[in-house]
Amino acid sequence: MAAYGARHGFAVITPETHVLPPKWDSGADGIDIDYLEAMLTHVEQTLCIDKRRVYMTGLSMGAFTASSVACQLADRFAAVAPVAGVQDFSWCRPSRQVPMVAFHGTGDEIISYDGGVGPRGMLLPALDGSLRTIGQQMSQDEASPSMPNEQSIPDQVGRWADRNGCGANSVTRTGAVDVARTIYPCAPANSVELYTIHGGGHNWPGGDPTLAATPITGPITSSISATAIIWDFFRRHPMTGLVSD
Repeated sequence: MAAYGARHGFAVITPETHVLPPKWDSGADGIDIDYLEAMLTHVEQTLCIDKRRVYMTGLSMGAFTASSVACQLADRFAAVAPVAGVQDFSWCRPSRQVPMVAFHGTGDEIISYDGGVGPRGMLLPALDGSLRTIGQQMSQDEASPSMPNEQSIPDQVGRWADRNGCGANSVTRTGAVDVARTIYPCAPANSVELYTIHGGGHNWPGGDPTLAATPITGPITSSISATAIIWDFFRRHPMTGLVSD
């Protein structure tokens, strides 16, 4: 995204987490949401930033966090793009309707397209830092708020469409041979879209396959560029109405 931003004239800010195992606290009133809000304030004070064109995207737990930002910081982020991890939180009550474009592969074995943690996800390190796997954590503890929603990805995106006041009769169109685009009947300012990658894994569509651990994350499509689609979506969705200071 950074190189694409340099070519197309937008700033890219990339926060990193330095805890082990890597994780983001994307829950209601999560500490990392406070951190992102403070970081955005710093960026707006030190760079020439259009406050009506601040957006967020992220992969996996970054997608969890982008979903959470749409709930908790709707007054500061104009639109979001969760990749391989869109989430519908039961506690989500955004102050405005936030446009969203999401991406998810049907072959994702880390965060399942059908909902919940996939079989490969069960083998990842537990999010509480214990010497367990996520599967062991889930079998031994109560459900963690950091675990993915058990609803299917289309159902969760449909809930976001409901939240944005969209109609129920979505339209799905095939673009590339392995990609389907679902568009919800929303007002232009409140768009919700889902790109389904048939057979796709837990990856960034169109990303560099040498940077993805495909034996673990699964296949990565080259049929579309999530980066290009996301930026086009963001460009078309500046914030309207009041902008937070």
